[in-house]
Amino acid sequence: MNDAVDHGSHEHTAEGPRAGEHAGVWSGSWVAERLGVELAGDDALTGMLGLALRRNPKRAHLLVSNVLGKHVPQSPSVVYGHGLALGRRVRDLLGAEETGRAVVLGYAETATGLGHSVADGLGDAPYLHSTRRPVTGVARAGGFEESHSHATSHLLLPEDPALLAGDGPLVLVDDEFSTGNTVLNTVRDLHERYPRKRYVVVALVDMRSAADAGRLEEFAREIGARVDLVTAASGTVRLPEGVLEKGQALVARYEAEGAGAGGPSPAAPAPGHPHAHGHRTRPHATPVDLCWPSGLPDGGRHGFTPAHRARLEAALPAMAARITEALPAGVRRVLVLGSEELMYAPLRLACELERTAGAEVCYSTTTRSPVLAVDDPGYAIRTRLVFPAHDDPADGPGERYAYNVAGGGFDAVVAVVDSAADTPALHAPGGLADRLAAHVPHVLLAVVPSYVPPASERPPMLPEPLRGPAFSSYAPDEVGWLLQDLSDVTLEAPTEEREEAIQRGGAHYAESLPVEYQPSEQYQELFHAALEASAARLARAVGAVTEIVLTERSPRPVLVSLARAGTPVGILMRRWAQYRHGLDLPHYAVSIVRGRGIDANALRRLAADHDPADVVFVDGWTGKGAITRELAAALRDFEETDGITGFDPEIAVLADPGSCVRTYGTRDDFLIPSACLNSTVSGLISRTVLRADLVGPHDYHGAKFYRELAGADLSVAFLDAVSARFPDVVDTVDAQVKELLAADRTPTWEGWAAVERISEEYGIHDVNLVKPGVGETTRVMLRRVPWKVLARTGAGTDLDHVRLLAEQRGVPVEEVDGLPYTCVGLIHPQYTRGATGADGRAVTR
Repeated sequence: MNDAVDHGSHEHTAEGPRAGEHAGVWSGSWVAERLGVELAGDDALTGMLGLALRRNPKRAHLLVSNVLGKHVPQSPSVVYGHGLALGRRVRDLLGAEETGRAVVLGYAETATGLGHSVADGLGDAPYLHSTRRPVTGVARAGGFEESHSHATSHLLLPEDPALLAGDGPLVLVDDEFSTGNTVLNTVRDLHERYPRKRYVVVALVDMRSAADAGRLEEFAREIGARVDLVTAASGTVRLPEGVLEKGQALVARYEAEGAGAGGPSPAAPAPGHPHAHGHRTRPHATPVDLCWPSGLPDGGRHGFTPAHRARLEAALPAMAARITEALPAGVRRVLVLGSEELMYAPLRLACELERTAGAEVCYSTTTRSPVLAVDDPGYAIRTRLVFPAHDDPADGPGERYAYNVAGGGFDAVVAVVDSAADTPALHAPGGLADRLAAHVPHVLLAVVPSYVPPASERPPMLPEPLRGPAFSSYAPDEVGWLLQDLSDVTLEAPTEEREEAIQRGGAHYAESLPVEYQPSEQYQELFHAALEASAARLARAVGAVTEIVLTERSPRPVLVSLARAGTPVGILMRRWAQYRHGLDLPHYAVSIVRGRGIDANALRRLAADHDPADVVFVDGWTGKGAITRELAAALRDFEETDGITGFDPEIAVLADPGSCVRTYGTRDDFLIPSACLNSTVSGLISRTVLRADLVGPHDYHGAKFYRELAGADLSVAFLDAVSARFPDVVDTVDAQVKELLAADRTPTWEGWAAVERISEEYGIHDVNLVKPGVGETTRVMLRRVPWKVLARTGAGTDLDHVRLLAEQRGVPVEEVDGLPYTCVGLIHPQYTRGATGADGRAVTR
């Protein structure tokens, strides 16, 4: 859209009062008459609200606040005064002690300034507002959706993660409280991460319908917390049947006629305007150096503390004086225009200017919300300036709007933007400065530095994930490895040497790597036979666990496989989601080490790029559940150290023979062929390595890429063999998922109990040396010094490869009745190299 301004059905000049200021005419009457919309409630309601129509498929009408300072220019002291008054009411409600522990959260974009004003009214409450602007290097502490908004995704990016982690009252501030969905979404999300006993919802107006009125109380009972509501006015919007369709049709008609989509030519410049005689010069905005205090946040995007508030209060008089000095002599009516989420700093500047400048000062802000403009005193949005976004938004380029500025009778506008929005697009032809200069004689520009938490207080930005073919034999879109490449470091040690060091406590198993097992021709034949026999069974398990994740965990999960056994499973789950649902799910591989926890830097990277609540950890199978427990403990520690919450410790696995998790494809203990081999079925990646001299505090855990084994690589062949069976198992998967969803899948941990029993029965007295299940037994045979294998009596072909390995390594296989697993591998207890013969075979005692 290239027109400078949108009007209603009549042309007008830039003089006289605008929306909401015509005595005796309510600025909602135009919509009310045409759509049958009624505003019923407090006497103050029609003074606070007008009505407009917007291009939004979810809600056609827009309640336009006359006291918010967003769409309608208003006295800044009126705007700030409403927020302060609400904050003082909250302070009185909570009492001094609870007020001292409260945190205030405002909603982007319309309530960022209101929320900050409420925080000022409370006194010493810290403030944070949600944002739609991701900031590189700042981890998300949460996020939520606003169901009726034009742009829905909200991020919470506090500089100090502890800001939201306390248990004091949380005060949530929005401009209106209508359905309650936004607040409920927020509280639900935050309560799961940071439970607390009390919430206070604050809004200028409570406009809930009778049907929505009881939801807040029900929700409070559901979460076991008190939820209060504080508003300046209340009422309801009565919407006749079909109002959405009728409103959309009215918008379409007026836009087609040019009333709301920029049909007419721009409004005539005001008398005395530089362009009034047809002579147009290059648009120019006079810069004003505010001398904004160094390091003072521009608002609450990353948190605003009482100390910040004191610094701002001290600096405001001098900053306002600089604006006054830059204004031309004799100005009578000045608009201070904020920019989208940047509402509070311009508001406070406008208040100070109003107090000292000797001119009439109004305040409003630009917005990303598209609204129909109709030039009628009974309509809240009289004019609309249209210009491109100028802050390089994360969701891509788009239009932005300034309402009721053209024709507002202003002889000067002070546009206040942050430095992230002071871009060439702001100053270009058709940009905001150009649009303002076409309608207001004098345009000033004040730039507030965009606050980004200092890098010195954060770990350096972590590297991008490694991807194939540079790291691993997988395609780059199949998985991103949150690891560092240690391929050039010699880490391999003979199996017996590693085992002795590990059991003596002189080394951790993750500090070195076993020599990669090179399978014999006979063993490779076993692998291919096992894959052929189990591909369909694997495909069913993949389909089942993926469908459960999509149903119960997230419709768009972020798959995070535990390297490396989980990684082929994560890729297969990603392929199923793509095959069955057309989803392109992100998938990463991270390191977790028994006794050391999960890679915290990988978690930080995930939290910076995704909502932790969407992350689903993936592994191949459970044994006794040690990694399940390890992950839960590691995530608890991570919450305490980083203040980042939302990661769910529940692992999704193909097979859960140990009954350790709720999210699985099957609880059968069967051969998953990827367990038969090491790197050659895992993208040629080694086990992960964690050693202090190689992995620093800001590094990912490490791993090696065995490029030299490419000739023996079966990684992609394994994936393709299973994926090829997807079409054959769709119906079976649907039936299996239905059964699983209806079943009681509560973990019984029977596997752990069996391991403890075996450990005592065989005199091992260390559960870490008991490896239950086909997968874990295979790992013992390939990587450790095995003592013996316990096989369930009558176990069939699932154990062919284990029997072959046992024969090659001289390990006895003992059949046991009633074993809960198909087999259990026992690592040699009290191992020293003297416990093996010269041929490396285990010596039984």
